[in-house]
Amino acid sequence: MGLKVEPILPKFGAECSGIDITKPLTEEERREVVEAQNKWGVCVYRNTGLTDETHIEFSRNFGHIEFSPARKGGKSRLKHRELFDASNLNADGEITKDPAAIQYRKGDRLWHTDSAFVPLRSSHSLLLAHEVPSEAGETWFADTRSAYEDLPQDMKDRLEGLVGRNSVWWSRKLGGADIPDEQIEQGMVGEHPLVHTHAGSGRKALFIAAHTMDIIGMERDEAQKLIWTLIEHTTQPQYVFSVKYNVGDLVIWDNLCTMHRGGEFDFENERRDMRRTTIREGTEPYSVLDDDQFGRLFSSVPKSVDIAGANEREKAS
Repeated sequence: MGLKVEPILPKFGAECSGIDITKPLTEEERREVVEAQNKWGVCVYRNTGLTDETHIEFSRNFGHIEFSPARKGGKSRLKHRELFDASNLNADGEITKDPAAIQYRKGDRLWHTDSAFVPLRSSHSLLLAHEVPSEAGETWFADTRSAYEDLPQDMKDRLEGLVGRNSVWWSRKLGGADIPDEQIEQGMVGEHPLVHTHAGSGRKALFIAAHTMDIIGMERDEAQKLIWTLIEHTTQPQYVFSVKYNVGDLVIWDNLCTMHRGGEFDFENERRDMRRTTIREGTEPYSVLDDDQFGRLFSSVPKSVDIAGANEREKAS
């Protein structure tokens, strides 16, 4: 039968079906899946039947899976380090009530690109729904390739060669967390060009996000004005759509040609259990890669967004 692809927007996003992704793919199936992802940027697979283990195995079709940071001496809700916990649940599987954990997740409501804030970028994110709220909880996606292509030439010329500085703590501060600027500067920063050529399609794309706090060689106020001008341009209605989840749905997005943001839901009363694998950009041998860049990133966390500390506080309360 082969992969069936139904576009969501004319040049962006697709619903995919026709292949059982819980089983090892043939080389032809793998090629179809990867080519669809390269073309559409976001691919939605409904009612997949994936488990944690088959989610991880399917993700390997896209490359090297990043490890989530180890919780030294702490309890983790998920047993596989290949899975990032994108839920509103604590280590005991209950809805978190800790203000720091709630505050951290507020940053997810801003337009962003996963892992822009680490030196080695992430290409694909594969998010699987295990539990969903009764209302809302969707994810919004924006097409950074078409948005770049539609920019006026003078703006394209202005962006040529510019490099952004990205920090996860910057976006958390924008989301309302009380984080001093000096602590942001002391943390990990990912430096990446604002415009790059997307390897999978050969099309140029913007690489911007709420994580982008500065542009090298530019004053912060000027840089922020430019960044948010680009974000506002990229999130116009013609470039965006949302995905509403049912249990078992898998959404794959390419961070190198999209932005996304989480939709609102009743965070403090409704369970939302989402688990994500994240694929590193590039094809370098794994032995030369820094497999603990997320561990280093989260080795020093501002208290106002300390999720690991939140787990300990909730157990003690």
